[in-house]
Amino acid sequence: MNGSKLCRLYGTIGTFCIIFVLCITLCITSDASECFHWYCKRTQDHTQPSIDSHMSWITEHGGAYVDKDHGDPCQEKVIYLTFDAGYENGNVAKILDILQEHQIKGAFFILGNLINRNPELVQRMADEGHLVCNHTYTHKNIATMSDADIINEIDRLENAYTSLTGKQMAKYFRPPEGSFDQESIKAVYNHGYKTVFWSFAYADWDNNKQMTASQAKKKIMDNLHNGEIMLLHPTSKTNAEILSEVISDLKAMGYHFASLDELEFDVP
Repeated sequence: MNGSKLCRLYGTIGTFCIIFVLCITLCITSDASECFHWYCKRTQDHTQPSIDSHMSWITEHGGAYVDKDHGDPCQEKVIYLTFDAGYENGNVAKILDILQEHQIKGAFFILGNLINRNPELVQRMADEGHLVCNHTYTHKNIATMSDADIINEIDRLENAYTSLTGKQMAKYFRPPEGSFDQESIKAVYNHGYKTVFWSFAYADWDNNKQMTASQAKKKIMDNLHNGEIMLLHPTSKTNAEILSEVISDLKAMGYHFASLDELEFDVP
C-alpha cells in the first residue's frame, strides 16, 4: 500500500474513533444527568435522612419523601405506612388483617396484576378506607418511556381500579423500581399526580431472601425518624410476622399513623 492510501486509511480510522468516543461520551453524560434511582442518606441518630442535591428538584414537580412539617424538633410524632403491592401470596391479606385490627389506614401502591388476579383484595383496600394509589399498570421503568406511554400506564391502572370499585384512585404515584428522570416526574405531576418516594425501606421484596423477624424489626427501629414515609412490601412473610408488633411499639412511643392526605407537598 502506498503512502497516500495509508494516510487516507488512517484518517478514516481516526475519524471513526473520534465519532465513536464522542457518542459513548454523550451517552454516559446523558444517562448520568437524567436517570436516577431513588435513595436517601440514612442517619445514625434517628434524624430525618437527606437526599443528594442533584435530586432536590423533585419537590418542584409534586414529589415528597419525608414529612418536613414533622421534622426532628417536632413534638408530634408521625409515621406514614405505605406498601408496594404487585401480587398476592397470602401475606397481603394478613397485612390488611393487621391494619384492620389496629384501626390504621395505609397507602397501597398497586399494579394491574393485583386488580386482575386478586380483585377482592383491591376491593377490600378500598372498602376499609386505605388509599389505593398508582404504581403503573405493568411496573416498567418510566425513565425509559415517553410522556404519552407513562400517562397511558397511569390511566390504564386508574381506569381498571375505577371499573372494579366505582371509586376514584388516590392521586399519588410511586415510580416502579424507584427509577425516574426529571421529565417523567414532571409528566406525572402535570397529569394530576403527586409522587411519593420514601425515607425508609429495607430489602424485604425477595421472598427467597427474607430477613429473620428480629433482624427486620431491628432494621426498622434503628432507622426510625419523625415524619417517616415507610415503604414495606406486603408480600413479605417477615413483614406479616412483625408488623403488628412494630405498630404496637410505635404507638407506645407516641407515634401517630397519618394518611398521605395529611402530608404537605412543598410545591412552589
